[in-house]
Amino acid sequence: MSDYSIHNRRNVRSPTYRSWIMMVTRCTNRRVDNYKYYGGRGISVCDHWRTFSNFLTDMGERPSLAYSLDRWPNKDGNYEPGNCRWATRIQQARNTRASRIVVISGEMMTLREAAERFAVVDYKCVHLRITRLGWPLDKALSTPSHKKAHQ
Repeated sequence: MSDYSIHNRRNVRSPTYRSWIMMVTRCTNRRVDNYKYYGGRGISVCDHWRTFSNFLTDMGERPSLAYSLDRWPNKDGNYEPGNCRWATRIQQARNTRASRIVVISGEMMTLREAAERFAVVDYKCVHLRITRLGWPLDKALSTPSHKKAHQ
């Protein structure tokens, strides 16, 4: 029996099991379309998670169908404990290779999330200040725009 064996027939129907099997498949099966984005890029499933029961113990049940498996905080890292979470579509969309990750008060988040939570200006302004103008994060988030300052 392989490391990816089914341990309990009722698991096969669960959303958590389906998420696990898709994770394994996209990292190991060269014949699936999205292999090139996962296994083809060197992303793998850790040995411990090659058994569904270990994955379930570490990750818990998928909260609902609104959640899927996300590699976080290292979007280029492997599927392993400490680098995965159950995430919403919005969280997944923000956790792409193009996203800029920042740390505020010890919490990791995308720049967009930081702008939504802490900025006195919109995300586009914060992004411009950091990427084009070279502002430090705290200044980019806390400085009002000229427009807002005169209102």
